[in-house]
Amino acid sequence: MSEERAVLAGGCFWGMQDLIRKLPGVISTRVGYTGGDVPNATYRNHGTHAEGIEVIFDPEVLSYRQLLEMFFQIHDPTTPNRQGNDIGMSYRSGIYYVDDTQKRVAEEAIADVEASGLWPGPVVTEVKPVGDFWEAEPEHQDYLARYPGGYTCHFPRPGWVLPRRDAAE
Repeated sequence: MSEERAVLAGGCFWGMQDLIRKLPGVISTRVGYTGGDVPNATYRNHGTHAEGIEVIFDPEVLSYRQLLEMFFQIHDPTTPNRQGNDIGMSYRSGIYYVDDTQKRVAEEAIADVEASGLWPGPVVTEVKPVGDFWEAEPEHQDYLARYPGGYTCHFPRPGWVLPRRDAAE
């Protein structure tokens, strides 16, 4: 089994983790803070970091493109600094790529999302090189698995599918 790492931000990390960890090919997930300026970020002090999720996955089972398709299905990438009732820089949409291939796939996926008309406006997802990922406190890890009725603003949208590209993923 091979492994690849993805770091994504799409609003509150609880809902993203709960849905993404169930995908076939996902090996592990953890929530934390990424894309910002504070070392050793915490829930109480995360500066300009976004709430994010680190995904370790098997690219032979789940491609990076397929992971991004789920990412764009479960959050609204057109709302700057907001998901549902969560408002602020911590809740922005972001893809933090680990290499040039991930960057290319992310840019292609964004172009496809915009061309699809599935969302009401332009995609505002930031695409930046991955930086530090500060793991969130234990009470935030696997939150919705422990509290199934807990708050989330993420949900799958049935029938929401991006057109497939012919190029290799």
